[in-house]
Amino acid sequence: MYKVLTLNNISLAGLERLPRDKYEIASEIGHPDAVLVRSAKMHEMEIPDSLKAIGRAGAGVNNIPVDKMSDQGIAVFNAPGANANAVKELVLAGMLMGCRNIGPAWDFARSVEGSDAEINKAVEAGKKNFGGFELPGRTLGVVGLGAIGRNVANMALQLGMRVVGFDPGITVEGAWQLSSEVEKAGSMDELVSKVDFISFHVPLIDATRNMINADRLKMMRDGVVILNFARNGIIDDEAVSAAIKAGKVYAYVCDFPSNLLKNHERVITLPHLGASTAEAEENCAIMVAEQVRDYLEHGNIRNSVNFPEVYMERTEGERIAIVNRNEPNMVGQITGALAKQNLNIVDMINKSRGNLAYNLIDIDGNVDEAMYEQLCGIGGVLKVRLID
Repeated sequence: MYKVLTLNNISLAGLERLPRDKYEIASEIGHPDAVLVRSAKMHEMEIPDSLKAIGRAGAGVNNIPVDKMSDQGIAVFNAPGANANAVKELVLAGMLMGCRNIGPAWDFARSVEGSDAEINKAVEAGKKNFGGFELPGRTLGVVGLGAIGRNVANMALQLGMRVVGFDPGITVEGAWQLSSEVEKAGSMDELVSKVDFISFHVPLIDATRNMINADRLKMMRDGVVILNFARNGIIDDEAVSAAIKAGKVYAYVCDFPSNLLKNHERVITLPHLGASTAEAEENCAIMVAEQVRDYLEHGNIRNSVNFPEVYMERTEGERIAIVNRNEPNMVGQITGALAKQNLNIVDMINKSRGNLAYNLIDIDGNVDEAMYEQLCGIGGVLKVRLID
């Protein structure tokens, strides 16, 4: 039986992908093989030696100490793209709220008092204060062209907008899923100078903190609308606040309320709704549960943020999964140890990612306890698993 610890309420649709004859799942469980998590912060959590995998039912992994997990040979999985439609729809709503002044207009309409005739008169007199502008013909800048960013970019083109994208780390697979009409910016500075709207879809790391700051705001067109449904900290809120008061920024729409922003003129803050749909939660849970199951039962890796992508068909015999530091002669030491015990390798794959390497080895025979301890004792080996 595999033991799975849940740190948040994980959608039942995902948990059902872990059959009860093989998995014991609970919010309190000792010696877990895997952890499924949404928003719970794991940085101060004591990590048991039994842990092999963490599945984050979402895209961002800021709440998981990924480097620490890598040092312990623990794979961290996420669910990129599973919530992409939910965020895309919210970005569209944010663009419309920002350019059509829907928030202030709604507040005004709710505040009008009197008879219906008096309300109608007040509305007709006051609506001129909430005039906005339309999306077609405007330029949207998309920063980060992962699954969400691509969806946003392609959607904006369908709405008649011009789209400029920036993502120095875009993959070949990602580029294929992006419309050829999306223009490429060579730098953030180039992008910000060209756009009427700008939307962010990047993680919060040192390179993305305060991507929009006072200096970049000066480069932007007057009347720009800024949208952040990614992570708090990507935008310098104080700089944007000052730019709104100076008339530089038309509107700021984000998922991260604060005392500075929540009642600010021309700012709309939402309570972190980006992926808060039933469909997104189900999609994320299903995706990450299936990935964790494939890893535990077969050693295959899909959508890990710290391990390489690895897939190998099962053959007869026992499977060995070994995580090690990406150092010279590791494969030689591992295969040499197996050869000394006359264990024949039927199939094998070795891949690396950064400082980590991962091996799947199918052998014609079985690894006894002494052989297992020998493999664990090789310098640089972080974790060894025997998979029946």
